[in-house]
Amino acid sequence: MITVNMNGKLVKIDVDNVLRTRLPKHYRYIPRFVVRWLERTICQDRLNTILEKMADKNSVDAATAALDEMGITVTASGLDMLPDGRYMFVSNHPLGGLDGLALISFLGNRYAHKIKFLVNDLLMAVVPLRGVFLPVNKYGHQSRAAASQIEEALKGDDQFITFPAGLCSRMQPDGTIADLPWQKAAVVHAVNYQRDIVPIYFDARNSRFFYRFANWRKRLGIKFNIELIFLPKEMLKQSGSNLRFVVGQPIPWSSFDARAPKQEAARLRDIVYSMATMPS
Repeated sequence: MITVNMNGKLVKIDVDNVLRTRLPKHYRYIPRFVVRWLERTICQDRLNTILEKMADKNSVDAATAALDEMGITVTASGLDMLPDGRYMFVSNHPLGGLDGLALISFLGNRYAHKIKFLVNDLLMAVVPLRGVFLPVNKYGHQSRAAASQIEEALKGDDQFITFPAGLCSRMQPDGTIADLPWQKAAVVHAVNYQRDIVPIYFDARNSRFFYRFANWRKRLGIKFNIELIFLPKEMLKQSGSNLRFVVGQPIPWSSFDARAPKQEAARLRDIVYSMATMPS
């Protein structure tokens, strides 16, 4: 969340230093207990230990090292049934980070590290994973260079992974946990670059506290997703667990109606959630 990148090298997360350098005029007015609370809330020390395990590795190996440090295993069903091809893997996004690490590790090892993952450009600060990441600017203008990089990856032979929801899952009005509406980009990219889509249902969830906090934030009219500050702690709560996901049959890119990408994205989301009852 507050990973500092300096001269191309990954250095430790340092909340105090970030506040001092980013808010120089206000830093002296920030109470020390607030700084310490932030450090504890994002689990700064534990995250730094994980980052140290990743520091001398690249991409897929770095993701695997992070999972190993947390004692997390990953299992999948259906992956061995896939024929050879250049795919776009689309998944629900229940965890907000750990699910991404799991897919990078599992799919990366399955496909000889030949994968690319579309992510928020803020994650480019995590240097060991840069070889996998394709950055998307969610809060501003997408640079021409970044757009070109994504286009080249889609034209290439690497497997392509994306979370069409963008944000991690939230509690729905009926109490279920599910993604927000999916964005149309996955369908548009699949059609434009003739990539069959492989649906993935990731069987996991964060704590009820996380979802309830998000709902209260929304009810209070706060637009900024302040619940994201709890995602590191949510990730670490999964330590020692087994994460499971189900891989569905490829959906031909030609079966999507390019004239209605938004509706097709909603259909794709429904397909993924219909896989929740499949054995894992």
